[in-house]
Amino acid sequence: MGLKLNIATLLVLLIFTTSAANAQPTVFNVVKKYGGKVNEDITLPLTNAWKDACATQGGSKVVVPAGTYRLGPVQLNGPCKSPIELKVRGTLQAPGDLSFFKWGSWVSFLRVDQLTLSGNGTFDGQGKSVWGKYGGALPIFHLHVFACKNVTLLHLNIRAPGDSPNTDGIHMGRSTRIRIIDSKIGTGDDCISLGDGNQDILIQKVTCGPGHGISIGSLGRYENEEPVVGVKVLDCKLRNTMNGVRIKTWPASLSGIASDMHFENIYMKNVSNPIIIDQVYCPWNQCKAQIPSKIKISKVSFKNIRGTSQTKEAVKLLCSKAIPCENVEISDIDLAYQGSDGPATSQCTNVNPTILGRQNPPACTLK
Repeated sequence: MGLKLNIATLLVLLIFTTSAANAQPTVFNVVKKYGGKVNEDITLPLTNAWKDACATQGGSKVVVPAGTYRLGPVQLNGPCKSPIELKVRGTLQAPGDLSFFKWGSWVSFLRVDQLTLSGNGTFDGQGKSVWGKYGGALPIFHLHVFACKNVTLLHLNIRAPGDSPNTDGIHMGRSTRIRIIDSKIGTGDDCISLGDGNQDILIQKVTCGPGHGISIGSLGRYENEEPVVGVKVLDCKLRNTMNGVRIKTWPASLSGIASDMHFENIYMKNVSNPIIIDQVYCPWNQCKAQIPSKIKISKVSFKNIRGTSQTKEAVKLLCSKAIPCENVEISDIDLAYQGSDGPATSQCTNVNPTILGRQNPPACTLK
């Protein structure tokens, strides 16, 4: 997947499984075959091209050529009769008026198996046109992966200003075998966030910044949340972010599980809260902070994490007093802090981590 999403604050919902497309697909060009025109609205041409391609046997490819096009909300639904590809070479611009959005998303793919989304084009959500000017709920994510299996997101470039509201880069929920590789994400919220129900997730060679970091959670706020099991965050870089790598759960939460989560070979530059488990996550006093979290966190490792911290407490492991974290490992940490109030420190509550290798700041002890 080689797609660039430019300031796309509007939700892109992916519900599909992926595999290789047919070697010789039938091509459906939205300009040449369906009357689409540069600098005009191609919502109907794209919708018609998708419907025809989806009904085609033997593989199909919908092509948006180079140029700039306006695109209203579209639902590109399956199931389709064979593998299908949407190749975007141009720039697609979302409406700047939120009254167009009846279902809360811009471009959505539902019930599509064997989908490829490719091209060097741009999805421009034009979020700046509504930031600070609209009093209602805004669509939150650039890219939302929900109830998906076997999805690879490769070579993405997601951009939004650091002060843009609720602009998570990639959010995923209840998905299995998701790979996010070799991508750049800058947002006003989490670069990548994982909700409940995710299993076998790999995040590798992702550069994050600005933003709130790479987060698992928040968890425990809603009923019937599913476990998070098997997350690897490897070889990533975070620059000037509010957090680094984070696991967060709500106090006064419902029961849940988050297990087998590993962060390794991470570089931080000017990052606040580089390493943090936060089981007292309670923004804007939306919860009863005195009631401990019931999310069980176990089998967590932070290995070879280096760079600079914007805050004195570079390592914070704040676990639940009701259900302490178990099997947490901290290995080879080197995070420098240059503030006037002394060197970097660590804090641990309700956890007794295994300490290995270099420890800067000095490893925390159980409190």
